[in-house]
Amino acid sequence: MGFNSKYYWKGLLACGVLSLSLANLSTNAEDAGNLFNTPYDVNQGERYFERQCSRCHGFDAKGNDETGAPDITGRLSRASTNVGVFNIIREGIPNTAMLPVDSALPDAQVWQLVSYIESLRYDPSTVELAGNANVGNTLFSGKGECADCHMVKGQGGRLGPDLSRVGENATPTELMSSMTDPHNDVSPRWWTISVTGPDGVARNGFRMGEDSFSLRIMDNDANLWSFRKNQIQSYERIDQSTMPNYDQLLSESELDDLVAYLFSLRREEN
Repeated sequence: MGFNSKYYWKGLLACGVLSLSLANLSTNAEDAGNLFNTPYDVNQGERYFERQCSRCHGFDAKGNDETGAPDITGRLSRASTNVGVFNIIREGIPNTAMLPVDSALPDAQVWQLVSYIESLRYDPSTVELAGNANVGNTLFSGKGECADCHMVKGQGGRLGPDLSRVGENATPTELMSSMTDPHNDVSPRWWTISVTGPDGVARNGFRMGEDSFSLRIMDNDANLWSFRKNQIQSYERIDQSTMPNYDQLLSESELDDLVAYLFSLRREEN
């Protein structure tokens, strides 16, 4: 077979175009959005998340107060688009524990991870609830006494998590469970400690910080107490919630109303 210069140069041109296309794949994907968003991609992203990301964010992606890793199942505070999530994963966040992924990780695999993270969220406007949010708001501040411990938009107590945006990161089912089964899966941040200091006085409070040598608690009056473990007489860690079981305090319809109100709490759009 003889040498055909016409087909030779066409072959080189085709190879050049293919190489250029592959080199620009991440740029094109970024311009067009996530192209790796099939069920297969989501599954692959989940597998990578479980191997690498769950150590900080947890297998349920709900975050970890101890490590400072945020809950990424709801609305993200640092990224509002797929491209933003991609860039955070690829580049990390300076001066935080969020490190960039291995530079050798292909962009396609990063996009699969983005797809998995996106799959953890849903459109709240599509959720139908039995309760009335306005009635739930009244219950929150009144009969339910929730505002005694929880803060919403700067108003309320400090003895429980701030609920100003709880609707972004919790489903209605999870909100109901937190009220009717409050002792299930309590975050270490909300454990309590009973400690008897070197002065012989017993004090109780939330576990604000603890390591091998010291511990710090906040009592019900929001006073902070610090102790060195080699100086205290005794202490007991309690991993149950201080929240009451609302299944015994509110009716079924009142619980539905309270869930509707809590689910409505999210960041206000500008």
